[in-house]
Amino acid sequence: MGIQFRNYINETGITEDYFKVRSFLVKLGSTNYTYARWDWMITHSHLDQYALGKIGLWEDSNQIIGVALYDVKIGYAYCLALPDYEYMKKEMLLYAKENLSKDTEFAVVIPDTDINFQDIATNLGFMPTTHKECDAIFYIEKTGTDYSLPEGFRLTTMKETYSPFQYRRVLWKGFNHEINGEGEFAFSEEQEKEVKCEMLRPNVDLNLKIAVVAPDGNFVSYCGMWYDDQTDFAIIEPVATDPDYRKMGLGKAAVLEGIRRVGELGAKRVLVGSSQQFYYSIGMRPFSSATEWKSK
Repeated sequence: MGIQFRNYINETGITEDYFKVRSFLVKLGSTNYTYARWDWMITHSHLDQYALGKIGLWEDSNQIIGVALYDVKIGYAYCLALPDYEYMKKEMLLYAKENLSKDTEFAVVIPDTDINFQDIATNLGFMPTTHKECDAIFYIEKTGTDYSLPEGFRLTTMKETYSPFQYRRVLWKGFNHEINGEGEFAFSEEQEKEVKCEMLRPNVDLNLKIAVVAPDGNFVSYCGMWYDDQTDFAIIEPVATDPDYRKMGLGKAAVLEGIRRVGELGAKRVLVGSSQQFYYSIGMRPFSSATEWKSK
């Protein structure tokens, strides 16, 4: 029957197509766009939901062998294919440019080691920019996970302390929304529903959603971990610490506790999409990079 193209179902949430794409990403094992990135995106509150039906899927014998998709917001595309189907990336890139652009803005993110895809992009009139995506890695067997907490602080998880309010509060503060003048944190029923969709669903282990609790009972640091036992690597996303509680080792404790837990589950490596000094200071190392390519 040959390779068939179709679009992702134009429906939000945990659908049959969600599972199919996730299985493809697990099988591919790519660190350019991981299974955890897909999990994080699919129930993200800022997801461009209207564009889900524009995601391109290529199938062989009803099995996905390639995808052209985005990460939360369109305008940036990722073209991924199983090794025997790398030649399909030209078709994927042309499709992505036509369907996943935002107004006139479009970029494709290409790993810096993928020379063949770089050649395809160059021949189609793309060129690299200075915009990068960088990954850091933690080798569990090589690096310790020791940490300490200040007196009065303790660790919990979203399994032990399921609190949508505290979760959203620490992310709001930790991502500097108040510092940037966006106002104090305000919680709503809509946010509670969003957290439920994000947390209470397949492929989310609430024991891997780690929070540091201050003496006053508030979450003041948070680390989300993602792990699938069909792979040897886990993913960190997101990490945030309340500005009033930084430089106390709380973020380090949350991340290393998460790493310790996924190590016990079988992970050998842990990745994070970042090149921040914070991650290097707790034992992570530079691992890989990818570049945004745009039309000339």
